Amino acid sequence: MVASWPEPIVSVQALSQTGLSTVPDRYVKPAHQRPVYNSDQSGLDMEVPVLDMRDVWRKPEGLKRVRNACEEWGFFQVVNHGVDHALMESVRGAWREFFDLPVEVKRKYANSPDTYEGYGSRIGVVKDAKLDWSDYFFLNYLPSSIRNPSKWPSQPPKIRELIEEYGEEVRKLCEKLVETLSESLGLEPNHLMKAFGGEDKVGANLRANFYPKCPQPHLTLGLSSHSDPGGITIVLPDEKVAGLQVRRGDCWVTIKSVPNALIVNIGDQVQILSNGIYKSVEHQVVVNSGMDRVSLALFYNPRSDIPIGPVKELLTEDRPALYKPIRFDEYRLLIRQKGPSGKNQVDSLLAST
Repeated sequence: MVASWPEPIVSVQALSQTGLSTVPDRYVKPAHQRPVYNSDQSGLDMEVPVLDMRDVWRKPEGLKRVRNACEEWGFFQVVNHGVDHALMESVRGAWREFFDLPVEVKRKYANSPDTYEGYGSRIGVVKDAKLDWSDYFFLNYLPSSIRNPSKWPSQPPKIRELIEEYGEEVRKLCEKLVETLSESLGLEPNHLMKAFGGEDKVGANLRANFYPKCPQPHLTLGLSSHSDPGGITIVLPDEKVAGLQVRRGDCWVTIKSVPNALIVNIGDQVQILSNGIYKSVEHQVVVNSGMDRVSLALFYNPRSDIPIGPVKELLTEDRPALYKPIRFDEYRLLIRQKGPSGKNQVDSLLAST
């Protein structure tokens, strides 16, 4: 484990608040990694599927819509998902209040690269790496044995209770979604959950993201292109400002949030378990010069100490196992060491490599 960051940590929010007119070189991405807005491409008109979960859970054709979304996009938005709308607004507001606290207060929760838990401003430990234009707070949520609310923010008031309440509702949604994904693949409802290690053994982490205003948003990213290493991710987006982009072929599609919707994306572990039928798709976050953004991501992951490989029921003579099994803790360590890196991480597990 790496116990310390290679360079002193700088709060991007504090940097933004100085009123600087140019982006420091540490945050300027190489030309081929800079934001693309598809102003003259077909990607502008494409939209991530929106699924009404009442229909998905009640009607057989709902499973087909889920499958299509997972095969074609790896992302979808969900409405009527069961998570209380007022709670969504409250927890998002509480995190905004936290990030508005003085930086000295937030630094009491400063994280280190051994666990990432706490307040931070970088991902990956490569010295002199180009950094993202964002701050975050990362915390462990499941299994409950690793949950430590004393490491969670104590300000603003009730934020710990809101984290707990929101986490519990999203956990229930994740359990339903994993069951739905299993059925949409033609498996028994509990098949994928068993492959995850069982409901009482899964892991979950929460990351609150703060993307400050940026004087030159065309030169940097709030979060570099990557695919999520875990099982599934549930994103509570900023209610006013778009920023999350999904790769669709050669285009980047900006997700237009739907009122009270949550965003779901497939992670690398589900791509592996489905033997590549479901796609863990590259995504990134763009920033802007006019408004800050706050979002909240819950990562729902398999048990960390069991091998994850393609489900044997999905293998055929024409489609043998595409991926080599790997434990999730091993896989996650690779990602933490090198930071976001497009789709290279899951491709490294291809059985032919």
